Amino acid sequence: MHVTGTHFTDRTDAGRRLAARLGHLSGSDAVVVALPRGGVPVAAEVAAALGAPLDICVIRKLGVPYQPELGMGAIGEGGVRVLNDEVMRLGGIAPDQLADVERRERAELERRARRYRGDRPPADLRGRTVIVVDDGIATGSTARAACRIVRARGAARVVLAVPVAPRDWTDRLADVADELVCVATPSPFFAIGEFYGDFSQTGDDEVLSLLAEARGERPPAPVALDREVELSAAGVRLPGHLTVPADARGIVVFAHGSGSSRHSPRNRHVARQLNRSGLATLLFDLLTEAEEPDRSKVFDVGLLGSRLTAVAERLTALEATRALPLGLFGASTGAAAALHTAADLGPGVGAVVSRGGRPDLAGPDALGRVTAPTLLVVGGLDGTVIDLNRRARARLRCESELAVVPRAGHLFEEPGALDQVAELAGDWFRHHLGAPGDPFEPVTQSS
Repeated sequence: MHVTGTHFTDRTDAGRRLAARLGHLSGSDAVVVALPRGGVPVAAEVAAALGAPLDICVIRKLGVPYQPELGMGAIGEGGVRVLNDEVMRLGGIAPDQLADVERRERAELERRARRYRGDRPPADLRGRTVIVVDDGIATGSTARAACRIVRARGAARVVLAVPVAPRDWTDRLADVADELVCVATPSPFFAIGEFYGDFSQTGDDEVLSLLAEARGERPPAPVALDREVELSAAGVRLPGHLTVPADARGIVVFAHGSGSSRHSPRNRHVARQLNRSGLATLLFDLLTEAEEPDRSKVFDVGLLGSRLTAVAERLTALEATRALPLGLFGASTGAAAALHTAADLGPGVGAVVSRGGRPDLAGPDALGRVTAPTLLVVGGLDGTVIDLNRRARARLRCESELAVVPRAGHLFEEPGALDQVAELAGDWFRHHLGAPGDPFEPVTQSS
């Protein structure tokens, strides 16, 4: 088929037309897996039409150094790497050049995987039909890597589906997929984008919004800043991760508990929910790697609180956060550090939330000086900590609530328990930091 000019209006149009070719899979136990970022808008239409769940397979093309758009291979999650030997040979690519490109792309792959997945596990593909979707095929390296990845994750049948591809695409990819589906195979074929009226880059915000919509969730707020940072506090450098949604209404700094770090899956889960509702977050390590084994420092609330205070003050000097009202979220011993900082900064802190925390470790003097509205969240099965939180709350002179999540333990590992924590924290921060949201309604209030 010879095609000239535009063939698809945009990726949404391409997805709808591709979905029409996949009707025979409707009602099957299929999962649609998109290749970010351009494949996600296409796949979202396919998943919606088939009534299938939507997942992603994070892939990064390995572009020829002097012509990045030309793929010499691709890498994927799980350490998968696929190389195009012909492109490598014709391009005269040396091993050190390949290593440089792979190192750079691997870092970006890991960033995107964290951004898109967070702590959500990939969809369970075992024994299922998996429809791998991209916005088109050029060299086929990325699609090949994706098919190999889903096969390794247990897919019983792999269907590779794209809106447009070169005529010989089936010859190139028949060995990695059980079925190949394509709307158009134009000739000549120079680039995928030439067959789209709008082939503008798909951004992270659009990807996150489409994935959230497919899960039936509220789309996340657009993100203006999302990166690793290093902050100075009392002469030490502390690593952290700062996320600032566009038009953020406040920022929440996380104080991790004993033995935890900025990589804590529980705090990262809560942070993402806060980001989704338009709140910026900073997750950072209260101790350096060298200090972490020292248990005396892990429980030194004065040290932890002083560092949290220094970092909170540092945010006022950063352009992205200087005008944002400040909230503190503490877990375990981090809750005591958060209250220590709230006492020191007074009106500089707009709200505090403790998750399964030990606010009692802040001490009676600090508790009595806290002016920020404080929410203490504990699990209903965590009897000892409930009692400690009640005693600590009795010493607070500020507005406070004690919310008990029913049938939850200390770490909130029960299904849905951490989501309730995130919802409670989000409502509390939005209400007290001036961000839009519903009034706070505790799950269960203990007096």
